[in-house]
Amino acid sequence: MTPQISTHFYQRLPSAIRQAQIVFSQRKDKDLIRVVNLAIGNVSLPMHPAMQKRMKNLGEANSEFADGIVKYTPSVGTDNARNALLNIIGSEGIDVSHLNCMITDGGSQAMEIMMLGVCGPSSKRPLMLLDPAYTNYIEFGKRLSIPIITSERKISNDGSFTPLDFNVINEVIKQNNPKALLVIPSDNPTGQFMKQSDLIALARICVKNDIWFVSDEAYRQLYYGDDTSSSIWKILEKDVPGIMGSRISIESASKVWNACGLRIGGLVTDNLKFHTKAVSEYTANLCANAIGQEIYGTLAHESHESLQSWYTSQRDYYRSIMLPLRDELQKQIPGLIVTNPEAAIYLIVDFRNICDNKFNGSDFVQYCAAEGKVELDGNNYTLLLAPMSGFYSDPAKGRTQMRLAMVEPKNLIEKTPKLLFELYNSYCER
Repeated sequence: MTPQISTHFYQRLPSAIRQAQIVFSQRKDKDLIRVVNLAIGNVSLPMHPAMQKRMKNLGEANSEFADGIVKYTPSVGTDNARNALLNIIGSEGIDVSHLNCMITDGGSQAMEIMMLGVCGPSSKRPLMLLDPAYTNYIEFGKRLSIPIITSERKISNDGSFTPLDFNVINEVIKQNNPKALLVIPSDNPTGQFMKQSDLIALARICVKNDIWFVSDEAYRQLYYGDDTSSSIWKILEKDVPGIMGSRISIESASKVWNACGLRIGGLVTDNLKFHTKAVSEYTANLCANAIGQEIYGTLAHESHESLQSWYTSQRDYYRSIMLPLRDELQKQIPGLIVTNPEAAIYLIVDFRNICDNKFNGSDFVQYCAAEGKVELDGNNYTLLLAPMSGFYSDPAKGRTQMRLAMVEPKNLIEKTPKLLFELYNSYCER
């Protein structure tokens, strides 16, 4: 007789962003296929130069790791790592004197601690997101038995998203009584940019309804229009009386700093009690990665001018990839809807105007990973994507959509339009 796994484990499936990668790993001919993996935001660019230098010098005589000893850090994080996080926020012209921060094992761990702090496990009151939403929040909701509610965003035929309807959002809050509203100003998965005026309007709704205002700011400096970055930390008390003490942000070293594998994130709040209890909760995790904190912590000593120069270089790089890619996708596949790249590192493609009623994006992603292949330049390629059904509270709303992450080298990303065209045609002809 074999012991039984829990019902929770039995029901678990891989998240939408990992699904294709797992399927491809089980493919018999995988060693003969070159992969363009746009399914997960696993950035393939070098880290900030100061971080690279610190990593290379970890074993030198003047390093605290020179003797090979790697101890736990304080649960709240090292001073250097915390100061780096505040220096980054401060480089945006934000007063950080009232902010409390802790370092976590990646932004994902900060998400989970936040959800435990604002809702609690098995909460009857939900967390509110904007649909479609980053799938990890939905998955953590399942893990912690926290209900998720959403206010819908729709993709127009021109690739733009419908403007936020603040009256609808307020009504959803009144009807469902969530503990918090969570937004991603430079949005994952949509690539939509939320202006500062939008954040102020949402902050007023949160104060009016006495709920937490949470912002995932992992992509804060990655925006491609004429606006400056937007952040809940740029909201002043005079703009929204009563906002002080009700804000939380999720931070990450992964995207802007090209350090996904460091697994360093942060939880920032202007509420001291929340911060203190969050650190208490995190003591069960002991601490975040000590070596990762050391590498990230070097940013505490970078000038704001140096950091701003880095942000500009990152924006220029992604802009140079995303705008031409959108144009080529639309040329290669007439009628395909491709979202406007306003922020972050993602595009959504929607086949709804060209596919039949049987088309299923999740099944198409499975096909590409399990058996699809296209011959280009004498090599066989396939494309790994993330099905958008995993980003919606109602999976049917993402049936014809996929998310593309701009994480492969430029020469591989440029193959995407041809690959998507050929894979879609071969899928439909089966």
